[in-house]
Amino acid sequence: MVKGDRRSGARTPLGNFNKPFDYIGTKSFADYPGYAKGFIKPLSLGSCGTGRVFVGQRAESFAIDLGKVFDLINLNPLGPRDGGTNVLADKNITSIAMEIPKACLVNAAHVDLGDNKKGVDPVIGAWTTASVRQATLINPSPASGISTTAKKGGAWTQVSRLGMPLVNEVVIGLKDKDKFNASEPKDDVANFKNYVFYPTLPALIQKLYPSAPAPTNFPRQDLVTAFLTGVPTINKPANKALVPADMLRLNTTTPTVVAASQNDLGVIGGDTAGFPNGRRPDDDVTDVSLRVAMGVLCHAGLPPEATCVPADAKAGTAPFTDGVVKSATAFDSVFPYLQTPHAGSR
Repeated sequence: MVKGDRRSGARTPLGNFNKPFDYIGTKSFADYPGYAKGFIKPLSLGSCGTGRVFVGQRAESFAIDLGKVFDLINLNPLGPRDGGTNVLADKNITSIAMEIPKACLVNAAHVDLGDNKKGVDPVIGAWTTASVRQATLINPSPASGISTTAKKGGAWTQVSRLGMPLVNEVVIGLKDKDKFNASEPKDDVANFKNYVFYPTLPALIQKLYPSAPAPTNFPRQDLVTAFLTGVPTINKPANKALVPADMLRLNTTTPTVVAASQNDLGVIGGDTAGFPNGRRPDDDVTDVSLRVAMGVLCHAGLPPEATCVPADAKAGTAPFTDGVVKSATAFDSVFPYLQTPHAGSR
């Protein structure tokens, strides 16, 4: 656990945690759910409380008709929301699941909220990165008894970054995707603002589907609201000194909604406890992102700084979809919530 700057802040070791073996099959594991449950471990986080952690294989939670989306949106984008194929339905992923008390995430110190006001801002922002060693050498003549033929060294180098879902996939241009993966949110405005101000996805949708005209409000301040600042009254931080940046924001004072009552379109579906106010496993971020790109926020009565009105987005209320949905009730009701992985021997 790091408090302060992520590179130089105060560090507290939380211990070492084993992960379960992957679900090879029912012959190897007669009760894989029970076996994996034994790897849920407590996280002692000091004065702010105790959390839990699980690292291991889980059933893939994301739902999308992946190939068709990236095949020039080879979909029926205005068809039924369940008319496509979830190509990830039989896939597994290695997950890092953490349960953290709010007190460990919200800054307990008073911060500058602007207009000479001080207080505790309940909105937090999160993003993840992944890093690898700069160099890998393969031993062409491995000796007996050595478990690996590779030697890795050099500085840890960031190769991936994720905040808001689908930003690097559909917002950032091809020539800058690696740059985005290696960057930090604090530099987003300097490096990538034009991808948000003048996005290519809506123009592509209009080209492929002429009956769906792209929004005309440039620069796209409504997308700045969605991707870089947070939505006013929902999850926009009160601290006016914060720099716009791509991160997943959550208002920690928003009441949760039970699974059976959740709307998978989140905020644009009237469920303020859902995406982009955080992201629940069942939130249909693909459909939401398509609709936001085509201007649904222009019809949401945003404050004047969004400079976006219904006339700017004639297709803004169209029900764009990739044709794949996943119910909140498809997930476990207890931590780590993601379901038991599929057996490898099926």
